Amino acid sequence: MICPSPFKFHFEVAQMSLRAANLIAAGANSLSGTPLSFRSPSMSRVSASADALTTVPLATKGASFIRKHLQTLAPYTPIEPFEILSARLGRHPKDIVKLDANENPYGPPPEVLEALGSMEFPNIYPDPESRRLRAALAEDTGIGAEHILVGCGADELIDLIMRCTLDPGDKILDCPPTFTMYAFDAAVNGASVIKVPRLPGFALDVPSIVDTVRQQNPKIVFLTSPNNPDGCLVSDDELKTILDLPVLVVLDEAYVEFAREPSRINWVTNYENLIVLRTFSKRAGLAGLRVGYGAFPLSLIEYLWRAKQPYNVSVAAEVAACAALTNPKYLELMLV
Repeated sequence: MICPSPFKFHFEVAQMSLRAANLIAAGANSLSGTPLSFRSPSMSRVSASADALTTVPLATKGASFIRKHLQTLAPYTPIEPFEILSARLGRHPKDIVKLDANENPYGPPPEVLEALGSMEFPNIYPDPESRRLRAALAEDTGIGAEHILVGCGADELIDLIMRCTLDPGDKILDCPPTFTMYAFDAAVNGASVIKVPRLPGFALDVPSIVDTVRQQNPKIVFLTSPNNPDGCLVSDDELKTILDLPVLVVLDEAYVEFAREPSRINWVTNYENLIVLRTFSKRAGLAGLRVGYGAFPLSLIEYLWRAKQPYNVSVAAEVAACAALTNPKYLELMLV
């Protein structure tokens, strides 16, 4: 397949982005003083004012129905969208270069926009098993489709793994600095986090991980390779050492295509305690459509199938991901 010129495509994407930016900028001023988020100080003030006026007994207030461990949960801090940044900075969205979330600045392959433009059946619920996408991923990765589960981003799968494996009071282990979603989801699911900091240079402290697993008995170890934010890789020997421990290992390979190192996705056929996660957000430029996937041992995946939301991957997301996989040359170009 001949890959269309990325420069022509990027120009077309830029034109569409500019048109969208004009629409965003037109409404940006109206957002600047509006409390839109429960994370914002302005919304906190509104809530505080409402509490001061209410005469409802404390025992029947809304917060009293929330699970105890969530009443003090610190919310995850996500990135701000273009319209909020535009209003805050007083700059047009086209003048803002976002570097805070490692989003692909070039966008997806042209086949994605074409497929979305001719998408059929948006009025029908999506395939709950994402069969078409799982078949395409099996061809792309070389692992059988029966090992693959697709999610609304890899974030959904991280939470699903925890919901299926963690009992209240269980522990996970992670190695900061790293992706903070692991610790956040652990808190949501009533688990505690054991932190084994990385060594100077950001390599894993494998002896400390081994000792900590043996002494504190976490149920899951989360590893990221390449690591976010430093790019350090987990070596084969390091991974095998940790896999020999009595613990479930979740290897997050969100950036593996940029490492020029082989994925360990096929290892799940040999290790009952390994899960490998991947995403379309980075190399395929589909962060806004939320498509992630994981490879699981067959002895684990059946339980995640039971617990996952039935229509978790939208029609548009599956169409876009399948279209992206039809242009491997473009995807490889993104890695140069």
